Formats: sequence, C-alpha cells, structure tokens
Amino acid sequence: MKCGGILLAIIDVIKFDGIANRNWLVYRYPGESFVIGTQLIVGEGQIAVFVKGGKALDYFSAGTHTLHANNIPLLQSVINLPFGRRTPFTAEVIFINKTVKLDILWGTSDPISLIDPKYNVLLRVRAFGQFGIRISDFRVFLTELIGALGERNIVKYDTVIQYFKGITVTKVKTIIANTIINKKISALEISPQLELLSEAAEKSISQDFDRFGIEVINFNLTSVNFPEEDFETINNILSEKAAFDIIGDNRYNVKRSFDVMESAAGNESGNIASTGIGLGLGAGAGLAVGNMFGANMGRLFDNSMMSQICRKCSTPNDMDDKFCGNCGEKLIVEKTKCPSCQTQVECSMKFCPECGQSMQEKECPNCHHKNEPGTKFCSECGTKQGG
Repeated sequence: MKCGGILLAIIDVIKFDGIANRNWLVYRYPGESFVIGTQLIVGEGQIAVFVKGGKALDYFSAGTHTLHANNIPLLQSVINLPFGRRTPFTAEVIFINKTVKLDILWGTSDPISLIDPKYNVLLRVRAFGQFGIRISDFRVFLTELIGALGERNIVKYDTVIQYFKGITVTKVKTIIANTIINKKISALEISPQLELLSEAAEKSISQDFDRFGIEVINFNLTSVNFPEEDFETINNILSEKAAFDIIGDNRYNVKRSFDVMESAAGNESGNIASTGIGLGLGAGAGLAVGNMFGANMGRLFDNSMMSQICRKCSTPNDMDDKFCGNCGEKLIVEKTKCPSCQTQVECSMKFCPECGQSMQEKECPNCHHKNEPGTKFCSECGTKQGG
C-alpha cells in the first residue's frame, strides 16, 4: 500500500501479549495499515477497539477474529470499505485491560487537623487504604481519557489513578471529619466505624470514576491514625482522669477537708479571747488538714502517674504489666523504623503514619522471597522490586 509515495507495511496479524506485571491499562498497537482478512488475536482479559478520527468504533473481546467488512460495521461506515479480500485500510487498534486491579494504594499526604470531640485536643489525623478498579465502559473511557495516551503506546494504571488522587483524598478527608465532628466520635474510637466509612467513601468516589467509564471495587479505609505525640497528649489526660477515679469515695473527705480549712480560717468572734482561740484552732486545723490532704493527694497522684493506661479501655495498670488486667490488650507496643522517614512505627501498622510508606513485606515477583519494607532489590535473587 502506498500513501504519498511512501510504501506502508501491511499487517496481517494484530496481537498484544500484555506486560508481565499486568500494570498496563491501555496499549496502542504500533501500526495503522491493515487489510481485509487480517487476523486479530485478543487475549483473555482484553478488549480490542478500532479507533478512527479519535472515535471508538468496533470492538472485539477475547478470541481470534478474521477482519471483514461485516464485523467492523462502524469502521466500514466511516471509510466505506469495498467488499473484497485484501482491501487495505487504516485505523488505530487500542487494547484495553479489562481485568480488575485490586492493589491500588491511597493515603492522605497531608493530615486532617481537627479537635477531638471527647478529649478536646487538636489531632492531626491521617488515613490510608486501598481499592480496585476496572474499565466498565470502554467507549466512555476512551472518549474521556484517550488524550492520556499522547505520543505513548502504553498507559499504566498509575498514570490514570494520578488523575483521581486529589478527589479521592479530599472526599475521604471530608467523610472522616464529618464522622468525628458531627457524630462526636473520638479519633481513638473510630476503628469500629472503618467499614461504614469505607462504604460511604466508595459510594461518594464512585460517582467521579463512573463519569469516565471506570468502576471502583472494594474501596477500603484500612487505617485512621495520628502522630505519637498527639496520642501522648490524650494519654496524659487519661492519666489525670484515672487519678480522680482512684480517689473514689474519698472525694467527700477531700471536700470536707477544704470546708474545715475554710471554716477555721474565717472564724471570727466579738472578744479577744475567743478571737485568739479561733485563730489558734484555725491555724492548727489548717496545718493538720493541709498535711493530711497533701499526703493523701500525693500518694494518689503518685500511684496514678506510675501506672500505664490501656489504649483500648483506658484502665490504669502497673508499670511492669505486659497486658491490661481489664481487657487483655497488649500494653507494650513493639515498634520499628519506617524505611523512608525513620519514624518509629508500631509493628501492627501497615503504613507509616508520618509519610504513608508501606510497612508491609514485599514479595519478590521472581523468587517470591519476603523482603523488608522499602527494599529496592530482592535480597535472595537481586530482582528489582516494584512500588
């Protein structure tokens, strides 16, 4: 076939085997010159779309297809192909990955600053999670986002997800803030709400993805947390509260002590003798009660501040206790360093609360060896690690 004096190669077989890590989303076949009778081979999990003039026309699902005028009717109507074998024509062929990708991670790079409704302290709340997507309407997807191809033949998931990162994080932040502030749920007690928050976030975010022919699947909010220093502030409040709780029935005696001191100090009489007696009694009583009060309160607060507060049920425990005597929660939290920002992170956390770095082990795609978080090359076989 000649075009403007240039001989164009005629392609007899159109096929795309995919990329090993399946991180591709859109692939543009590197050729546009075909003939009637060309074989189109579409793999499982793929859709092949013929595009002409920026419009998505005929599409083919998995299987082997021999092209003829009857099975490309929309393209036929655009270029008016004659019925016959080996008739040349030009068009773009774009492969779309229609499989579900479930391991898309998201996180709030900037914290949500809000006042905790229970402890009345400023918290810097962060959230992390993951979700999946798949192309639900390839025509809408190509029409709205085909510009993302540019001069490239391959568009990966990361490129498309980047477009939605801002709206995703903004909507999650709004849902979390509304739950904490309007429903007056403390950030320390929000874990039981994660499933409901995930459902609300998925419903809200799906509307924006649907407009581009993308379906959101299994949106999960896996962690809502805040820096360790914010927790220490709340822990101090809990310690003070525990100290007053320890006082218990002695509250009345403490109050009475104040009453006696106030009464003795304010005792007045009309004669010098009684005034002297009153002053003496007042001073003596004040000193006695003051010593008793100071000793009792000192012991109570010393005992309180020498205890460790359970993060789950707020019960005071002895400093050498390893587990809470009330609920069995582990008191000593093991920590490890974030490989990215070196922040001390609880071993149970999946993401660093400071920078969002994954704290999960990486499985080598080549030898399946488990590597430490942040590893760039497999310690077993040397293969470069993704993410």
